[in-house]
Amino acid sequence: MSISLILLALGLAADAFAVAIGQGAAVRTHPWRSALTVGAAFGAAQAIAPLIGWSLTLVLAGLIESVDHWVAFVLLAIVGAKMVWEGFKKDPPGEESDPGKEKVAGGWTLLMLAVATSIDAAAAGITLPTIGAPILISVVAIGLITFALSTAGVMIGRAGAKALGSQAEIIGGLILIVIGAKVLIDHKAFG
Repeated sequence: MSISLILLALGLAADAFAVAIGQGAAVRTHPWRSALTVGAAFGAAQAIAPLIGWSLTLVLAGLIESVDHWVAFVLLAIVGAKMVWEGFKKDPPGEESDPGKEKVAGGWTLLMLAVATSIDAAAAGITLPTIGAPILISVVAIGLITFALSTAGVMIGRAGAKALGSQAEIIGGLILIVIGAKVLIDHKAFG
């Protein structure tokens, strides 16, 4: 497993981690059950999404082969910048969320959160061939890392560390931007 794949997985898991912290802040009973449920939902969605993106590259391989490094750079930079931007956004005064009123997501709501936090992973799946990562190892690594971070996020959120949420998203966004730049530099310098 390459460093690029691990960094990609960590960057992609940042959104799920941030959401999991918020979910953890709402947990009142059965924290481990909630943590494992959130972790499993987010991990599965993050593993499936890049597979979808990677499948698109198979269909469009001939069209994007000459520009794949640019596609990877642009997609990762856009997604990373979006994550950094959202990490810096603050709630308007008087509209801060009250963790005491939040409910832990379940059912369809949890599924929607899992899908929403994995959309970035579908775009990143398009870039997997550019980092030379085998698809099965990639999706398993992304899913397991997301599962572990999301499960930990719920427990951290429950312990009152909600302030880490936006910082995790900023760090994840910066990691994606760095990976995009690395793909572009590696291709231009060595390809």
